[in-house]
Amino acid sequence: MEHNTVNDEVDIAQQSTPPQSKPGFLAWVRDLAETLILALVIFALVNTFTGRYEVQSISMEPTLHEGQFLVVSKMAYWLRPPRRGDIIVLDPPNGQGSIPYIKRVIGLPGEHVQIMEGRVWIDGIALNEPYISGPPMYREDIILGINEYLVLGDNRNNSSDSHIWGTLPKDQIIGKTIFRYWPPDKLGIIPHHIFPELEGTQ
Repeated sequence: MEHNTVNDEVDIAQQSTPPQSKPGFLAWVRDLAETLILALVIFALVNTFTGRYEVQSISMEPTLHEGQFLVVSKMAYWLRPPRRGDIIVLDPPNGQGSIPYIKRVIGLPGEHVQIMEGRVWIDGIALNEPYISGPPMYREDIILGINEYLVLGDNRNNSSDSHIWGTLPKDQIIGKTIFRYWPPDKLGIIPHHIFPELEGTQ
């Protein structure tokens, strides 16, 4: 009986404990502030390491089309230089407006680049470029300096690129395109071409 009496007293004590009060207005404000600060920190980090850009011209057709949206890695070249075939976003050269350009890296520092007979030649080796809209109808002959790149649009004859405004300094490269998120039917990783004919020169 005593054992039962103890249990009854415990039950009564548990039932008599007043319910905990709900968080007050100040607690709610604090939680909201913490959530907003966390969101701002995440937003700042995301924008430090990546960027979102819209394709605003036909210069990269048929690879990229006007109106598509891309995610760009700003940290892609922090530890290594750009590679031939990379599709990059860059600051407009020579102060040509404020809208970033999207081009493909073709020539690397120190290389002799020639554009002739409808093809691009790197140190005397012709590139195989299945991604272009058509052969270039212009000529170019240049030796790239240190930290200089030659960038071209895939729509070779309808692109404002290195064949018009010259070489691109490395410090004008914003980042490497990594993902296309609009339109939904084109969702996916951005293809960056590899050149087996120049293996070892990247």
